[in-house]
Amino acid sequence: MTRTAALAGWLLAALACVGGAAAQERGGRPGEFDFYVLALSWSPQFCESTGLSRGSAQCDSDRKLGFTVHGLWPQHERGYPSRCGADRTPPRYVLDETRDIFPDEGLARHEWRTHGTCSGLDPAAYFRAVRRARDMVAIPEPLVSPSRDGQTTALSLERAFALANPGLSPDMMAVTCRRDDLQEVRVCLNRDLTGFRRCPDVDRASSCRFGPIRVKAPR
Repeated sequence: MTRTAALAGWLLAALACVGGAAAQERGGRPGEFDFYVLALSWSPQFCESTGLSRGSAQCDSDRKLGFTVHGLWPQHERGYPSRCGADRTPPRYVLDETRDIFPDEGLARHEWRTHGTCSGLDPAAYFRAVRRARDMVAIPEPLVSPSRDGQTTALSLERAFALANPGLSPDMMAVTCRRDDLQEVRVCLNRDLTGFRRCPDVDRASSCRFGPIRVKAPR
């Protein structure tokens, strides 16, 4: 058995059998940041905690989503900017082009206001950057569409993402939880979106470093 197959099988067994980033800086100058964080939300947890009650399209029963884009966040080495400069409302054609990236148009609008305005890009260019960032990150096969609930650990998840993405290592990402349920995986990318990079401040913000994590299957 190859090392890749062995590790993939090990993660699948963990899932089946064992069953943000630092301080916010309000404002800032658009385009002044060090790197990006791509935040991937685990939809089953979001829907169970708040999404269903909000009527989010992300939680429509026929979609059964797993990881979806939460956002692409300009980041400082310590902390991150938000709501930088004028809020240019994305044109309708731009929002239409985000439908296969963001699970909900309201989320796309929020992410532009909160984070996109700090990128130094116009709305169309920012959402193209979100698409490019998402295309850079492969989801480990056992997490593409699990059919049953399971458990794993933050380290197992980080190793699985590293295995699926050459050049990515555990110190280039963070795993966040809510009440021991998997919430997000956050991956650090250099600002020109050509590769992954270390991000100690983001890595330290992992909220489920120890103990088992529940991974709820899409419903």
